[in-house]
Amino acid sequence: MATERWTKEQVKLAFHLYCQLPYGRIYGRNPEIIALARVIGRTSDAVAMKMLNIASIDPAITSTGRVGLGNASALDREVWDEFHADWERLAVECELLRQQLDANIVDVVSENEEFLLDDFTGETRQVLATQRIKQHFFRRAVLSSYRGRCCMSGLSEPQLLIASHIVPWSKDKANRLNPSNGLCLSAIHDRAFDKGFITLSDDFRIVVSDELKRRDDTFVKEVLLPLNGMLIELPERFMPSVEFISRHRTDLFLDNQ
Repeated sequence: MATERWTKEQVKLAFHLYCQLPYGRIYGRNPEIIALARVIGRTSDAVAMKMLNIASIDPAITSTGRVGLGNASALDREVWDEFHADWERLAVECELLRQQLDANIVDVVSENEEFLLDDFTGETRQVLATQRIKQHFFRRAVLSSYRGRCCMSGLSEPQLLIASHIVPWSKDKANRLNPSNGLCLSAIHDRAFDKGFITLSDDFRIVVSDELKRRDDTFVKEVLLPLNGMLIELPERFMPSVEFISRHRTDLFLDNQ
């Protein structure tokens, strides 16, 4: 195995995976870390240590008293800053780099397909593939941050969970893949949030719209109205941005329309 300095590409791939794994699963025996180590010529323990070094500069981790390994390099910080400046470019770049390094890697864009990419050709097929790479990264980053549970209901069935955008995908290109623009929500809570029936306060409490409060519906009364004033379950990383939450209240919440 290699003992030379980490290259920038290797650090990018380590950070890319760091974003998609729960903090508690960062250890050398993790199969995903083992697979990454294999393709970049490092030991799995070295990759896990690099990811824990990255954790030492993650404010969401350090604010809870966890410190990672505390040996982050200037290159680690440089990659951290690059990702936060352009999540979309780096997520796609890292996935394509990973696929180039390991021809046997599972193609993530085939997950949960509603139609086959083989039905398309040329530029259209590439656009679809790239779009799915982006969606896959965002989903994994958000769900892992929220420990695979809806932050409003606690639901943990993956097939019923959505990586919900706070500011819609179409409204902010720069933050489409920013995990701090995401909430892990059940399908029903995602829909209610997306349509402005519920929102969040700046202190991460759920606000139910007057529109819902007026509804004479058993499900609404039993499931949605009790959410009002509840604190969401906060993520272990990528805290939702107060700026994005404020924009959701202003632009989408029904009480403000």
